[in-house]
Amino acid sequence: DRLAKEGMLFHRALVPNSICGPSRATVMTGKYSHANGFYNNTNSRFDGAQQTFPKLLKAAGYQTGIVGKWHLESDPTGFDYWEILPGQGVYYNPPMNRMGEKVKHEGYVTDIITDLSLDWIKKRDKSKPFLMMAHHKAPHREWSPNLKYLGWNKDRKFPEPPTLFDNYTGRGRAEYEQDMTLEKTFTKLDAKLTVPNSLNEEQRKTWNAFYEPRNAEFEKANLTGQDLVRWRYQRYLHDYLGCILSVDESVGRLLKFLDDEGLAQNTIVIYSSDQGFYLGEHGWFDKRWFYEESVRTPLLARWPGVVKPGSENRNLVSNLDFASTFLEAAGQPVPSDIQGRSLLPIFRGQPPADWRKSFYYHYYEFPGPHKVRKHYAVITDRYKLVHFYEPDVNYWELF
Repeated sequence: DRLAKEGMLFHRALVPNSICGPSRATVMTGKYSHANGFYNNTNSRFDGAQQTFPKLLKAAGYQTGIVGKWHLESDPTGFDYWEILPGQGVYYNPPMNRMGEKVKHEGYVTDIITDLSLDWIKKRDKSKPFLMMAHHKAPHREWSPNLKYLGWNKDRKFPEPPTLFDNYTGRGRAEYEQDMTLEKTFTKLDAKLTVPNSLNEEQRKTWNAFYEPRNAEFEKANLTGQDLVRWRYQRYLHDYLGCILSVDESVGRLLKFLDDEGLAQNTIVIYSSDQGFYLGEHGWFDKRWFYEESVRTPLLARWPGVVKPGSENRNLVSNLDFASTFLEAAGQPVPSDIQGRSLLPIFRGQPPADWRKSFYYHYYEFPGPHKVRKHYAVITDRYKLVHFYEPDVNYWELF
């Protein structure tokens, strides 16, 4: 809320491939998956030798650091400092990779990522400009909250989305054959019916004190059908939004540090994610599809003196545009092979007349987790035209 009040809220920020690794590769390169070579989370490996915007900023004299989720398989390049989670990482007491050295931290992953990010900024060479990318795991699967936020909603019920029991009428095989429903795919760990194995003894006591009585009540009820889906939805929302509370707290800590150090007026702050996420819409969790819930991602930008406080924007923008934006903001040339466009004119409240009116989307990971078929789409303010293009599932949809 503070970032929206002090900066710009983007209503139509889209990702070109709604899945963790490919989206992060797009952020680094300013290029689509087919151009940066990272297509999916299953067998792609990021080519760290290629051009990235952190490399270009570092060459221009910036100090560069990244902490948290990386998910690109190869080690980060173009950074003076990096400390990343292996793969998806874990929520409690996470092992991390610090510049090639394995380290173990005690505590909650969101707090740890924030602590490490702040520590690096404090120790930086204050005579140089800096780039810090604080990449949270939360609220990725299995959306495990900070233990201090268990029960944060006092067992109040969340409203259900109208499509929680979507039967996919009028849509094709891809929608019917996916494997990402609360009904069939939600695991015991997703539902917190089992205990994460990374908890220490004291943490386990806190976990059990909250979940055990509620889980016993659930087991006793012996729910089936729609009642079971409803219970899973409520548990999912409690845990997912509990993760968001910690991310919100982290953002507050980072902003306070910038205030306290006198850096706020000269620092661009971008809050975003690698994709959207389903919170029960269509009966789903996860991402991957061209639908709004997964292709649209949060985006807030604050830049005092440039971005008008409390402003909003509805242009079709993307994390594809981040690399160009950061380079232009730093006064650096934007290489011609970068496919995104700088958001600086939009930051200034002057969207170019030739700004994109349509957006290209392409999802590649099949076969793979959740069984979402390969598809590409063209998205405008009014329509989505989608093609599922495999030999056995080949059809178009228009929304």
